[in-house]
Amino acid sequence: MKDADLSAFADLSPFELKDKLIEVASSDAERVMLNAGRGNPNFLATLPRRAFLRLGEFAMLEAERSYAYLNSGFGGLPEKEGVVERFEIFASGKEEDAGIGFLRSAISYVRDQLELERQDFLSELVGAFLGCNYPVPPRMLHHAEDIVKAYIAQEMFGPLPQSGAFSLFATEGGTAAMTYLFQSLQINGLIEPGDKVALGTPIFSPYLEIPPLPQYDMEVVDIRMDEGADWQFPADELAKLEDPAIKVFCVVNPSNPPSFKLSNACLEQIADLIKTKRPDLIVITDDVYGTFADDFVSLFAMCPRNTLCVYSFSKYFGATGWRLGVIGLHEDNIIDEMMAKLPADTKKRLDRRYGSLTTDIAGLRFIDRLVADSRAVALNHTAGLSLPQQLQMTLFALHGLMDIDSTYKSAAKHLIRHRFQTLCQNMGIDNASGALDVNYYYLIDLEKLGEQLYGKAFSDWFAAGNRGTDFLFRLADETGVVLLPGKGFEVVDASVRVSLANLTEAEYADIGKFTRQVLDELHADFQKDNP
Repeated sequence: MKDADLSAFADLSPFELKDKLIEVASSDAERVMLNAGRGNPNFLATLPRRAFLRLGEFAMLEAERSYAYLNSGFGGLPEKEGVVERFEIFASGKEEDAGIGFLRSAISYVRDQLELERQDFLSELVGAFLGCNYPVPPRMLHHAEDIVKAYIAQEMFGPLPQSGAFSLFATEGGTAAMTYLFQSLQINGLIEPGDKVALGTPIFSPYLEIPPLPQYDMEVVDIRMDEGADWQFPADELAKLEDPAIKVFCVVNPSNPPSFKLSNACLEQIADLIKTKRPDLIVITDDVYGTFADDFVSLFAMCPRNTLCVYSFSKYFGATGWRLGVIGLHEDNIIDEMMAKLPADTKKRLDRRYGSLTTDIAGLRFIDRLVADSRAVALNHTAGLSLPQQLQMTLFALHGLMDIDSTYKSAAKHLIRHRFQTLCQNMGIDNASGALDVNYYYLIDLEKLGEQLYGKAFSDWFAAGNRGTDFLFRLADETGVVLLPGKGFEVVDASVRVSLANLTEAEYADIGKFTRQVLDELHADFQKDNP
């Protein structure tokens, strides 16, 4: 690969380039490939999964009670009356079972802390496991929403008081949430072709790729974070948001790939700008990594009227395959206000679109339009995340709420941060985590690292030759290690993203050693070119 022409790969999405790198890295059948390109964690929350299984056993017994006389594997809809008492009989003698213990704690928690009626709560869970009804309401089950709202408030508001009521829409992961948001914003006349969308860069690559699509045709404005200031937004970058042509500001917090959370000072700057100069600005904050941060506060808490919150359960609970996410929107929000002020012809068009749903189309909230739009309106009555998915989401949220001593949270944070230290030590650098650093990913600035290890002349040579892609392919070809290019996330300098979530500590030690090995080889090439 050393002399290969790699220019054809320069413009590929990082996730498409990953497939090419995997092909190269797996070419040696006797070598173990180390793929740190994706953020899929190799850890997961077991207790809420055990609870799911035990609840399933109970739900099946409940279903079989309805047609017990047939004795033919036939079941029916469980009865709500007495379901808590029957669960206690089912759980009797199983005190040592972790799943049973979790469910018992959950039933007590929702009664004592959330003031939910136990029978209604347990009946909803049983029905959700069985999946024998359509999701009603389609946006999210009643108790599931109450519980997930409590979890979102706990994780996104930090020390701040909850700023008013908000609603949730359960979606098929964070990616579905992104898709639905852009689609409904356009349908409802809140974004149009030619409008500007501001992106807090670097950023997860789909946020870069969605706005230019033909159906949106939006102009992207970079609001660039400063690597030298712990990846915060400088004042002059935030000032770009004063442009009224910018309709939406998208930010991933903590960032992907730098993996730094926004500081309180930066959050306050954004909140002040919105309050004083851009009260009409729509903010989309993607906070999937917020649960790994210390004392995290979301823009959903700082700018409640303007902000749509996207949260995915995929990373913190190790649940990428479950496809569990939510969109949050406060009851008091500028989006519904803006829809009320749309031109008459736009309102008339929307009346035709949503006319089959309600006679009060003006009162149809944006978050409920998201649900309808997700099923082309006509199938709104069958919209909604599947009930077993909503059940597992509810159990995950309860796990987070009942983690009173932060046992799970501390373990998850320690795991990824220790991997970070191992990686750095084996690259031969000392890189301590700061207060804002989350460490889910590590963005290795190859030019900066090259200067740190070999001097500025080497760094300049590396940059002038655009050797970032060369580094990635040599790393894959020679060592079997797959990383992603920072360029695909709108990182300016040559860099690579390492996921610190999906491999073992020993494998991160190897990645550190192999990264240093390839850099040493490139330094040797530099010395040949500059004798």
